[in-house]
Amino acid sequence: MIILSLQEIRKSFGTNEVLRGASLTLQTGQRLGLVGVNGSGKSTLMKIIAGVEHQDSGTISMQKGLRLGYLAQQGDVTQGRTVLEEMESIFEPVVRMEQDLRRLEHEMGDATDDETLRRLGSRYDQLTREFEDRNGYGWKSTVQGVLAGLGFTKQQQTQRVELLSGGERTRLCLGRMLLQEPDLLLLDEPTNHLDLKSISWLEEYLSTYRGAVLIISHDRYFMDHVCDHMAELLFGRVETYTGNYTEYASQRAERFEVRMKTWALQQKEIERQEAIIERYRSFNREKSIRAAESREKRLEKIERLEKPTDEHAIHFRFQCRRRTGEDVLMLENLKKGFDSRTLFEGVSMHLRSGDRVALIGDNGTGKSTLLKLITGQEKPDDGLVRFGSGVDLGYYDQHQAFLHDEKTVLDEVWDDFRRLDQTEVRGALGMFLFTGDDVLMPISTLSGGEKGRVALTKLMLHQDNLLLLDEPTNHLDMDSREVLEKALEDFPGTILAISHDRYFINRFATRVAVLEDGQIREYLGNYDDYLEKINRQMAPDGTGNVVTKTQLDKEKKKTREEMQRQKARQTALRDAEAAVAKAEKEAAELEARLSDPDIWQDPEKAQEISRDYQKKKDEILALYETWEQLESESE
Repeated sequence: MIILSLQEIRKSFGTNEVLRGASLTLQTGQRLGLVGVNGSGKSTLMKIIAGVEHQDSGTISMQKGLRLGYLAQQGDVTQGRTVLEEMESIFEPVVRMEQDLRRLEHEMGDATDDETLRRLGSRYDQLTREFEDRNGYGWKSTVQGVLAGLGFTKQQQTQRVELLSGGERTRLCLGRMLLQEPDLLLLDEPTNHLDLKSISWLEEYLSTYRGAVLIISHDRYFMDHVCDHMAELLFGRVETYTGNYTEYASQRAERFEVRMKTWALQQKEIERQEAIIERYRSFNREKSIRAAESREKRLEKIERLEKPTDEHAIHFRFQCRRRTGEDVLMLENLKKGFDSRTLFEGVSMHLRSGDRVALIGDNGTGKSTLLKLITGQEKPDDGLVRFGSGVDLGYYDQHQAFLHDEKTVLDEVWDDFRRLDQTEVRGALGMFLFTGDDVLMPISTLSGGEKGRVALTKLMLHQDNLLLLDEPTNHLDMDSREVLEKALEDFPGTILAISHDRYFINRFATRVAVLEDGQIREYLGNYDDYLEKINRQMAPDGTGNVVTKTQLDKEKKKTREEMQRQKARQTALRDAEAAVAKAEKEAAELEARLSDPDIWQDPEKAQEISRDYQKKKDEILALYETWEQLESESE
């Protein structure tokens, strides 16, 4: 059953038309993920559904009595309450219901006639059923379950809400809304400010949620595990897909390819007709001119397709200006604390050339602090940080603390790379979507995503061989995250990255290091491999035995060799794909020549071209077989 329908929604802010006829339907129990590049209007569309914003035109139809729950990126709370009181306030009607039940019990005990007792008993039975339906006997444990799932400790539950950080306040608003159980949940970036455990809990909660859910999120792993439908907001319009994020990405690529081929075929036919018309006109005879005019009329009636386009994504790659030795980074028995609290102690880690390590752990365990010890921003209380030979250290700070608010985008980059001329700096910034006068914007006016792109520009130009990345995918849209992953995939150096983005970890990591209880535990493989081992409650080698250093080194060597083989297969696959494209282009040219009536005036020439065309088709078939074989080997 359709519970929500949007038809031709339009919305402008000044001269900027954000929504240009967006249409969308949502069914009962559907879990729909809404994606699109930053600034495409996702949050605006959700605000219009929630009634926070109003559309300029278009209609919104909702099921009668539909209860909406809207979680904005910044939520409001009631001043003066504790965290627990704020959550329990959702059940104030249930508390009053329980008070009514106790009152009815007393009144029934004091009743002196059968009629009064019957009337009170009927009301008591009705209220009891309603009390049970509203989770009257279990709401307190439900509140505790949600608080624990979202990472609130018993100590935090007694904290006043006005003292919470922005992230804690957002988590509280999320928990409060989940307890209300609306028919339609509107969630704008619900995983922001959640650690991996809380995100996993939310995934499980939403996967069994009885109502419908509309989610905006950059967390592709979260989308994969929660959503059964996807919608993309592209150039102000909405296009829907069946399945989760991974299925959407595949379908989107297929649709784009089909549209591009359809457009190209139409362009080819239009060019062919125009060439025929021009040839007929060149004969300058009445009959040929009439034929040309007839074809022109038919051509004018063709509904011409627009060339498929995609909204911009950044495009770049990381390079190294020199190679490192085999040993890149050694951490030996590091200890660090602040005030009377020790974050970690006895932490050791060894990174070798080509290692790709994801550092994960709960919020507050000291992951960012560990990176700051490596960069020298912080000093360890004990232990050593040692680098191998030839190491050039590149660091990406999630808070962009090293950017200068008073500088323009151009000066921020150019001041660090004076050997480049302005054209080269502008070219680098252009890779990250800073074009024209964009480069003259002050850093202080940029959004979080724009600051992140400036920092990535500088990191790319440095060409360092050891990258320390602190939440590099924060603020990036999904397409940009895909490009970053591809850039890191082709990076020949060593990577240590903190991330809560499990999809990102799966793409780049060959090792997962977990910082918990003041220690680091390492697991070979990506996030899914780590999760499988944790779920089986086994040791990192997957057999229940302790992994020795020698065994770990052998496994790492195998992983690196497999990565090299995979990279070679990918290169061969790209070459095969290019060969197919080239052969198809040549076949299309021969086909076009065969369609020219003048060619057939020379039978021998026509037969020669026909033979060449058939040979080319056979060549394409052989190339496709090679391509398919390489694809199957890469799977």
